[in-house]
Amino acid sequence: MTIHLRVLGAVVVLCAAIPMKGAPAQLPNIVIIYGDDVGYGDLGCYGATRVRTPHIDRLAREGLRFTDAHSDAATCTPSRYALLTGQHSFRNPRARVLPGDAPALILPGTVTLASLLKERGYQTAVVGKWHLGLGAGNLDWNGTIQPGPLEIGFDYAFIMPATGDRVPCVYVENHRVVGLDPRDPISVSYTDPIPGVLTGRDHPELLRMHPSHGHDQTIVNGVSRIGYMKGGNAALWNDEDMAAMFVRKALDFIRRTAGRPFFLFLATHDIHVPRLPSARFRGESGMGPRGDAIVQFDWTVGEILAALERQGVSRNTLVILTSDNGPVVDDGYKDEAVELLGDHKPAGPLRGGKYSNFEAGTRVPFIVWWPGRVRPGVSDALVSQVDLIASLSALVGVSLPSGAAPDSFNVLAALIGQSKKGRDFLPVNASVVSLRYGSWKYIPPSNRPAYNKNTNTELGNAPEPQLYDLSSDIGERNNLASRQPELVKKLQQKLDEILRSPQTRP
Repeated sequence: MTIHLRVLGAVVVLCAAIPMKGAPAQLPNIVIIYGDDVGYGDLGCYGATRVRTPHIDRLAREGLRFTDAHSDAATCTPSRYALLTGQHSFRNPRARVLPGDAPALILPGTVTLASLLKERGYQTAVVGKWHLGLGAGNLDWNGTIQPGPLEIGFDYAFIMPATGDRVPCVYVENHRVVGLDPRDPISVSYTDPIPGVLTGRDHPELLRMHPSHGHDQTIVNGVSRIGYMKGGNAALWNDEDMAAMFVRKALDFIRRTAGRPFFLFLATHDIHVPRLPSARFRGESGMGPRGDAIVQFDWTVGEILAALERQGVSRNTLVILTSDNGPVVDDGYKDEAVELLGDHKPAGPLRGGKYSNFEAGTRVPFIVWWPGRVRPGVSDALVSQVDLIASLSALVGVSLPSGAAPDSFNVLAALIGQSKKGRDFLPVNASVVSLRYGSWKYIPPSNRPAYNKNTNTELGNAPEPQLYDLSSDIGERNNLASRQPELVKKLQQKLDEILRSPQTRP
């Protein structure tokens, strides 16, 4: 779908787009800080006591902290897809956790949050984890890498192609692998082993961090990953330097904007596996690498806030901090996350976690910070990351083209604290598509596994329907489906309607 925008006159835009007293005379900068596997209970402002997150706590103290905000899905690729496109991930069968050599999931011409803001005059950048595919299939990592972020609205990109535990373990800046020596070309395979490539499965003696399940293929920096990779030795990333690298590139972009409005999508790798935080953070949490990665994530937030203040733009910058899905403790490596967890509760009072139909799969931290514009407080409004494209488009005064962002609701009033009301209903995607309807949570019947032994996660699948009243049972322990058959029928009908319809946005 190509972009066609109706940009209103400047005065009308600012009056309509920012419906608040004393609207700014210029478009606000927008920064989304996207944590990875950060759970509802992993941050101090959401109740964590074992790990300190002072910079994020400051965001919450000075901004609006949401208690019922959701990613679109309980895993990373689908959530990122929904955030950028405004389409529920379950509508696209390719929107699942992708291998590192997958072709681009979001095709050129698709209306995205980045493309809308770029059309409005924003400078746009993505820095950090991508995991939305690159190229058009059979990608040559040694040449021009496209389509990718630049083809869907970003002016600048400095990304890891997939995840830290998947090859290729290199950075891509715009259309090229960073630091690649052409005499040492990169080969990548997710099907057949590459001759001469050492794997963790065959050479565990070479590992400094051992896998607990899977993650036993190509060894990079003493850690075995998913997939096979050969070559590109000069371009390989250093895991311990990754957070600092992403911060450096983000700060460079902020400095280069030179007074023009900018949109920065900073997608950190913390706290995804493999957890290898910088030496400066090692031991800081007393909870091993997972806790130390939380501390490093908090440092990242502090560096961004400090940069906005140095540039004198903090009061004209809207910052949103959230996470792509819920928490997981053992996600493939023996890093002592389980042994050192203690009484820390990554999901807080919620049940489940990453991969789960239960609330902890998609209910995530979500903080909106905009000094002088968003009053400090706590909001119980039901909102979703899929709503960002419609809401931020309204903020800056652009109209969504017909058919674009089909599932994104304009909840701007809730996001900036002018209303306590968000959505009435919200489908969320994990093993099955579940439905939030006010304070009710409906999980349809499923014969899929109820438990993931490897990650110690309750997946929330059951052969019978599940119905929970979250207003009195946030931990989803009391299934009311047998006592509320009419409500179950109503919610199943609503869910069927959503699944059949090409869009939910009014």
